[in-house]
Amino acid sequence: MYVYSLFCLFFLLTSFPALFITAKISNLATNHKILDTSLSSSMDRVNFRVNVLTGHLKNHHKPIIDLLDTAQCVNYNPPELTEPSSAFKTKALRRLLDGDSIDEIDHIYNLMIKSHLFCPKERGGKVFISPDYNQSMDQQREMTVKRIDYLREQGVFDGWLTRKGRDAELSGFTRANTVGVFDHSLGIKLGVHFFLWGGAIQFMGTKRHHDKWLKPTETYEVNGCFAMTELGHGSNVRSIETITRYDASTQEFIITTPCESAQKYWIGGAANHATHAVVFSQLNINGVNQGVHAFIAQIRDTNGYICPNVRIADCGHKIGLNGVDNGRIWFDDLRIPRENLLNSVADVSPDGKYLSAIKDPDQRFAAFLAPLISGRVTIASGSMNITKMGLAIAVRYSLSRRAFSVRPNEPEVLLLDYPSHQRRLLPLVAKTYALSFATNYLKKIYAKRTRESVKTVHVVSSALKATATWHGMRTLQECREACGGQGLKTENHVGHLKSEFDVQLTFEGDNHVLMQQISKALLKEILTAKRRNKPIKGLGLEHLNKPAPIIPSCLSSSDLRTAQFQTDIFCLRERDLLHRYETEVSQRKAQGESIEHIFTVTYQIAEDLGRAFSDRLVLQTFLDVEATVPTGPLKNVLGLLRSMCTTIVMEEDASFLRYGYLSTDNAAVVRKEVLKLCSELRPHALALVTSFGIPDALLGPIAFNWIDANAWSSVKDNDTVFPYVPAML
Repeated sequence: MYVYSLFCLFFLLTSFPALFITAKISNLATNHKILDTSLSSSMDRVNFRVNVLTGHLKNHHKPIIDLLDTAQCVNYNPPELTEPSSAFKTKALRRLLDGDSIDEIDHIYNLMIKSHLFCPKERGGKVFISPDYNQSMDQQREMTVKRIDYLREQGVFDGWLTRKGRDAELSGFTRANTVGVFDHSLGIKLGVHFFLWGGAIQFMGTKRHHDKWLKPTETYEVNGCFAMTELGHGSNVRSIETITRYDASTQEFIITTPCESAQKYWIGGAANHATHAVVFSQLNINGVNQGVHAFIAQIRDTNGYICPNVRIADCGHKIGLNGVDNGRIWFDDLRIPRENLLNSVADVSPDGKYLSAIKDPDQRFAAFLAPLISGRVTIASGSMNITKMGLAIAVRYSLSRRAFSVRPNEPEVLLLDYPSHQRRLLPLVAKTYALSFATNYLKKIYAKRTRESVKTVHVVSSALKATATWHGMRTLQECREACGGQGLKTENHVGHLKSEFDVQLTFEGDNHVLMQQISKALLKEILTAKRRNKPIKGLGLEHLNKPAPIIPSCLSSSDLRTAQFQTDIFCLRERDLLHRYETEVSQRKAQGESIEHIFTVTYQIAEDLGRAFSDRLVLQTFLDVEATVPTGPLKNVLGLLRSMCTTIVMEEDASFLRYGYLSTDNAAVVRKEVLKLCSELRPHALALVTSFGIPDALLGPIAFNWIDANAWSSVKDNDTVFPYVPAML
């Protein structure tokens, strides 16, 4: 009532400011009569209004408790008690997602949950773990290091680099991605050390490097970073400006930063903790530039002091990932031993001769960078965990939060019972399953890679890194909005995860650039096949050897749900865009344009083609997983998810209408089908996000009893009560 009183007075003041100033203040407190409404003077009208409001305020001060007694408070009802029982076994669906890694994933989750280093906090009767983002940047960085030390002591990193074989490589992805669910900074810090620094030594070095560096890296006796990016060059690695020369008289390489744009930039671990770096540099031998090579350089001594001839500066505070100490590095003629050249592709003899079995510089550069694909694999697969986390929180909240009644005196409606809310979240759940299956496929082909399959791994990793991270950012934004104001609270994760995750879209390759790289690779495949007069083989392009599929002129709901139609229209789109791209490139080339200029001006169709390849790849991997599941409820739900994923792509990607793969009438059928699929997936929503397998402790409080989590008792228990301090006049 006090607030209401203030409002009334504010209304009076703003309605009659000039007249109120001249009115007698005493009228407000003493005059209780209702004045005659026929008063004509301005002052009388003011007095009339004052007295009406005064009488209202004096006669309507009923106790607040009486008002509360007449209204029913909102209660939290766990969706486990209100939602229908799952039609399928959630453990079976989780096994499709996590496979044989479930035990390792859960072991790491449990290690984090039980340690005080992961900031356990009780809210609403449940314990949650989450980084303390109220800490300063320096404090967050130190906590990241302490958590790494704890995990190392618990044996989480044992064998990461020294074990051999497919299972060992898959385990590395599992470890980095799992800790990243708790904190993206922690996952990135491990990724830089093990995948980038350790991976460079493992795959770009030879036995002399393996024997010296891998075990100390695994135990953190050596703390490594990866110095590729420069202030002036990111994606264009071939044009980096750092220069390395060879001094045959001392058998040393000399690394130099020749200008400010050549400083190494955004180097994770460099600002505070790294002792060594893999430095990418142009190699100049006897005045001849042999292209980009990689060298091991020590940048700090065992006491943590920066080495002579090395300068390091901090990149400063970022919009996210402040638990990672990104730094900048300058080299002032730093000398390193000849043996520190990572020489799997090329070497320099003691007397200064350049040696390589690969004579073509382009092929040598490609072979040199091929082992670094693991970074994209990690990003693509790790982005799925962040996406699952956001969806699990947002969907669970929407299954307990209500808003508005359809009819008077009826209960308010659950958010997820609104078709609009279903449309916002359930297609993202479906696409997350599809991309999870696809990134699992990527990890497997990476672990089984051969010299012949490296090209496929490169193209697939580029496609899925871009598609998965774009999907992740869109999902987090939608989840933030779907949670309303609660989505803004850091403890509820979804809002803060956006800034933590944003960097994924540009590091290890800008997504738009990756789409164009995919199209160039596809174009090369088709031109090579035509030149050799042989069928196309590889990259899933075998469908190009068959007649073009024919799309029905009038689509029905049943058509849209068949795997055959979905495959046909996705293949038709890829085929047609590849043909259009080939035609435009050929025509421009015939007109005398340079190939560099052609690729620059044809970026639109190149990106359309890159997306078409990615979508067809994702569909195929989904069908492969679905084929392993026996007939039954789980297979039925997978069919719904697949159909949702394909129809939403057809609805949202303008290329289906732009290039005529769908008529406007068929596009309208697709749009209606999305809503039907949403309603059919709605009963499975809780089971689908439960199958993600993320522990309750890693989700936000709004995923559970958000009323108790925000109750006064919860505030007092967490020591965030502010004492009353009288205002100073």
